[in-house]
Amino acid sequence: MQDAKLQPENLQGLDIRSTPREEMELFPLDTFRYEYPGKEIWVEFEMPEFTAICPFSDFPDFAVIKLKYVPNERCIELKSLKLYINSFRNVKVFHEHVINMILDDFVAACDPIRVELEGDFHVRGNIRTVVRASYRKDQDNRLFAAI
Repeated sequence: MQDAKLQPENLQGLDIRSTPREEMELFPLDTFRYEYPGKEIWVEFEMPEFTAICPFSDFPDFAVIKLKYVPNERCIELKSLKLYINSFRNVKVFHEHVINMILDDFVAACDPIRVELEGDFHVRGNIRTVVRASYRKDQDNRLFAAI
């Protein structure tokens, strides 16, 4: 099975157009200093009104995004997180990609110790999609990411 060839992509011949990253115009994530470094706490957010655009159909995709993290030296500023999440409304992006993008941007903004992220996308065509990603710093401050 290791030498198995993948079939070609897009066998349906659909017009797939994701928004290029440089054209997404995402609101920047802002942070503030965590005054208790070394004191491990979990901070949890639920964003029940996430919307992006399906690159296949151009119809909106709706999801509940759940994010929880352990701050290191910085915390995420809530208003910037709201504006960042809402800035996906006009972005064409696949479910799997948007969750990885949010995780990458979040880690780059506040350098947390741990993050768990879930995108629970609403049913479309009898299929509900749940995408999960996580991140943690190891003891040597090297990155470790798992999906």
